[in-house]
Amino acid sequence: MTASSAAETGLVFDTHLEQFDREVIEASRVQPVLVDFWADWCPPCRALTPVLERVVPAYAGRIRLAKVEVDAGDNMKLAGRYGLRGFPTVLLFVEGEIAGRFVSAKPDAWVRAFIAEHAGID
Repeated sequence: MTASSAAETGLVFDTHLEQFDREVIEASRVQPVLVDFWADWCPPCRALTPVLERVVPAYAGRIRLAKVEVDAGDNMKLAGRYGLRGFPTVLLFVEGEIAGRFVSAKPDAWVRAFIAEHAGID
């Protein structure tokens, strides 16, 4: 599945402060949601995004990816809410709670291992 087809199926989507609780917190009670906090000016963010957009669709709907551009609108308030100090930061929400987090760009295999460890999805 390509990144564009993943977006079309809702596996990969943009979210904002106003929708975050519904689209991430509540949705994570049904299936795990990875949240990529990124910024356009951030080279590691630009390196991580394609990795996440490849990995998430490979799970065939068992996990979703929400992308939060921290410089858009009031989204920096979300970064403050979760104590984020650098970007990219990825939080994994399961059952409405943070199950894991990582910072900086990572390769596909590392992201898959993170998902397996923190969401129990192989």
